[in-house]
Amino acid sequence: GEMISIVIPTLNEELYLPKVLSSIKKQRIKNLEIIVADANSKDGTVIIAKSFGCKVVQGGMPGRGRNEGAKIAKGEILIFLDADAILPPKFLERFLREFERKRLDLAGCSMKIHGKKKIYRLFEKLYTLYFKSTEKFYPHATNCIVVKKWLHEAIGGFDETIKLGEDFAYIQTAAKKGKFGFLAGHSFSVSPRRAENDMKKIIVQYLLAEIYMILVGPIRSDIFKYRFDHLSKIRDSQSSDAKS
Repeated sequence: GEMISIVIPTLNEELYLPKVLSSIKKQRIKNLEIIVADANSKDGTVIIAKSFGCKVVQGGMPGRGRNEGAKIAKGEILIFLDADAILPPKFLERFLREFERKRLDLAGCSMKIHGKKKIYRLFEKLYTLYFKSTEKFYPHATNCIVVKKWLHEAIGGFDETIKLGEDFAYIQTAAKKGKFGFLAGHSFSVSPRRAENDMKKIIVQYLLAEIYMILVGPIRSDIFKYRFDHLSKIRDSQSSDAKS
């Protein structure tokens, strides 16, 4: 089959990275490479990545990390995955089989959150329902994006000026040039670390951000004070890099 490149942006992910990498190694895909785009982690992230045989490149904010990883990718299909995701057994072969069968160029899928809280199940249902119902006219995917490499290159990758929702903007741009599908029958798992603080707040923030993007466009300001991991730290180090 075609070569597959998985790109994972990281910043201080030593807790989660072994889980996602182990879950990838269990997939039954022969032609597979894993690229970790690291934003100067201060912990064991890079050592872990290398111990799993990943290629490591210089990353930054998630959009930039994905772009840098894609630049060295050898695969015809790119999979952008978050460091706190976990792929269930056989996920990749099944997902890619449907991806090929439907002749897609770009796809997302459902998300499950680890944990027993009822609000997690509600979030999963809302996520899948919303993403599936809008796939034809307002396509979305996040956390796990599968895309043909030619399409990624055709649109110039992720817009690195966007602070929040760069993945949504990417999908919307790419879906104009290639065929998008939301494969609701497939789901990856994600750690509840973002949800542990306050799931209700996250749902409200998602909705507000969504409304902003529909009415105004990509979020290029800090209006939502979105702290994805240690975003402020990355931004500070990048702006100091830019000055030096």
